[in-house]
Order: sequence, then structure tokens, then C-alpha cells
Amino acid sequence: MGTVVLVGAQWGDEGKGKVTDFLAARADIVVRYQGGNNAGHTVVVGEEEFRLHLLPSGILHPEKTCVIGNGVVVDPAVLVGEIESLKRRGIKMARLLISERAHLIFPYHRLLDGAEEKRKGNGRIGTTGRGIGPAYVDKMARVGIRMSDLLEDATFSRRLEENVTFKNALLERVYDAEGVSLPEIFDAYREYAAILREYVADTGVFLHQAITAGKNVLFEGAQGTLLDIDHGTYPFVTSSSPTAGGACLGAGIGPRVIDRVLGIAKAYTTRVGGGPFPTELKDELGEKIRDQGREFGTTTGRARRCGWFDAVIARYAARVNGLDYLCVTKLDVLTGIPVLKICRAYRYQGKEITDFPASTSVLEACEPVYEELPGWEEDITGARRLEDLPENTRRYLERLSSLAGLPVALIGVGPRREQTIVCHDAFAC
Repeated sequence: MGTVVLVGAQWGDEGKGKVTDFLAARADIVVRYQGGNNAGHTVVVGEEEFRLHLLPSGILHPEKTCVIGNGVVVDPAVLVGEIESLKRRGIKMARLLISERAHLIFPYHRLLDGAEEKRKGNGRIGTTGRGIGPAYVDKMARVGIRMSDLLEDATFSRRLEENVTFKNALLERVYDAEGVSLPEIFDAYREYAAILREYVADTGVFLHQAITAGKNVLFEGAQGTLLDIDHGTYPFVTSSSPTAGGACLGAGIGPRVIDRVLGIAKAYTTRVGGGPFPTELKDELGEKIRDQGREFGTTTGRARRCGWFDAVIARYAARVNGLDYLCVTKLDVLTGIPVLKICRAYRYQGKEITDFPASTSVLEACEPVYEELPGWEEDITGARRLEDLPENTRRYLERLSSLAGLPVALIGVGPRREQTIVCHDAFAC
């Protein structure tokens, strides 16, 4: 297996958690390399459902080491709650490592997140309100507080006081909002430090040694390609780099150690929040897909916007990430729809375009150019081989693969770990 990076090939919510959980059986180490608790991975093991926000999906495999990389922004309250919740369900944390270089989220980040969204009114981006963006702002402004700072009382006290003083002035004088209490934050975060201290390590050194020793390492990103701060539908994006290059920055590894990159895409397309969405279905069919696919955010519970599979996006994701394979999830959700559509190009100002535009105003004016294929009525949730799928299902996958320009390595036909079809030899390692 070597080193494998999993990335979302759409707007996030593609089912990366399930794929990570499935592949973790073949890995020694699973690494989360960016984002924060604005992400949510739902994994079903047997009859149990687990909702993860910061912990890598590999945590459900007790023999695997899980790493929260330096590129992740960590809300200690959420992480401690998640650790304790899983412990109560019998999940052990002995093999968890948290980067000492990871930046922290504080209550003032959450307040600033909400205040800025309120200020934007109808132009709001649709953030989760978890403080992710403001935490990354502090990181880039070189005033952020890292996990290593949290473990040093004198350093933490000084830096927290500097930040609270400035953030309170910003909240009160610019946003006309109430500030935060320095003593309350300090006391709460000292308690978090006492709990998290045992997990904090130089994860960059750990990963270097593991890769050099030939360990199998799986890197999981949060969100998706079209939410990347550089390559997504800016400004309707997240504040980090979910693309494959982000794994190098967010985990402290060099690009030459990555063996392959897998893109995760639903058999249709969804997105949350504002921004253009060319193949969006604003009708009963869109609602049907949402209901059948349980398309509601793991973190926020927000209803996701649903639409047809977009091959323009898939090709863009393949180029930006250097994808080797495509993993198609939630294929079973399309069962019972008589006619399926795949967007092969856009029509803009009377001309067909096949490359994904940078301008959101151009994207908003694009009309999808569709191909139609016959659907299927058969229940496919019990399929375990490609040959088990109905002919129309295989035909849909073949055309999706052809238009995306990528071989399909894995197919999800249900939410459970075992409801997975592996259909490429290079994947079965």
C-alpha cells in the first residue's frame, strides 16, 4: 500500500470517512492533515454508527496509530469530548498522536466566525460557525496559539492574554458583540491540557520514521477539492487545503513519499452552504436523492444541496490532485431513478467549455451539458463484486469513469464497511 492520500473530489461530504475506515484495515497509520471540527465523517460498523469530527476514521481500528497533523486546527473542547465519548463506547485511544504544531481554536474564534457571517448578511459564505476560519487567520497572522504552547503554562498565559485583549476589542468595538473571559478560558484550557498532554508529540518525526521503515500510511483530508482555499469556488471555500498537496504541508512530509492519490466522489454531487452549483436539482428529484442519501451534515445537520454527477469537476479534481483512481460512493442512492444524467461539459455564452472556470460569476452562468443513461430498479446493496451489479449500473459507472478520465477502484453500495466493491487490482494490497 505504501503512502496513500485520500481526497474529496467534489465539495466535500463524499464519504471519505467510510473509505478511510475501509482502507485503514490495510494501513498501519492513519493521518488527518487539515481542517477542523467543521468536518464530519460518519462510519457504520456493524449496527453501530460513529460520527467523527477531529479524530481520524482509523481510530475505530484498535491496532492502528492515528495522527492529528499540524495542519489541523484543534478545538480542545471538541477533541476531549470526542475522545471521552468513544472511550465510553469501548474505543481505545492508546495509539492517538496529536501534532505539537497544531493550532488551537478558542471561544473568541467561534464568536468572530458568527459575527462576521452576520455582518455579511445575504453575502454570507455559510460557514459552520465553529471558528475554523478565524483560527487559520490567526495562524497566518502569526498570532495563533499552538498545542505546544498549551502545554507551557507561562507561554500559554502570556499569549492567551495578548489574544483575548485584542479579540475582545475587535468583538466589542467592530462587531458590537460581547467579549470573552480570560480567566474562564485559561482555567478550561488548562484542564484540556491535562487530558491531551499524553497524546502530544512531534508527529512529523514519527511519520518520517514510519515511512522510512516501510509502514503503510493513509492520509485523509477533510472537505473536498472545490472547497480548497486556492483551487475551490472562492470565496465559497474552507480555510485550508483539502487537496493532495495539503497532505504534505499538513502532515510534514515531502511530496516524493506519496505513492498514490485516490479521489472520493459520490455517484451524484452535493454541496453545503452558498456558491454556484451547475448541476443542482431544485425539484422533487433533488429532494428524493437528499432523503434516500440521508444528505444532512454530520457536523451541522444542514440539508445538502443535491445534483447530478459533474464530470467537469471530476476532471478538474483529477488534475489538481494528480488522482490515480476514483472511488465512487453512494451508488445505491440512485436506485429507482428511471433516467440518470451525467454532466460532460458546460455551456457558457453559447459555447461548450470542458475546463472548470475560476470565476464564480462565470460558473453561475454555466449551463450543464448532459448525457442521459437508463437507470436500474434492482437492489444493489448486497453486491460485493462488479459482476453482481445490474448491466445498467455497470454502464453508468463505465461512462462516469470515461468522462472523468479515471479508473474506478472502489464502489460504495451502502453505508456499512462491508458494503464495498473493490474492482481494481492495484487497490487490493
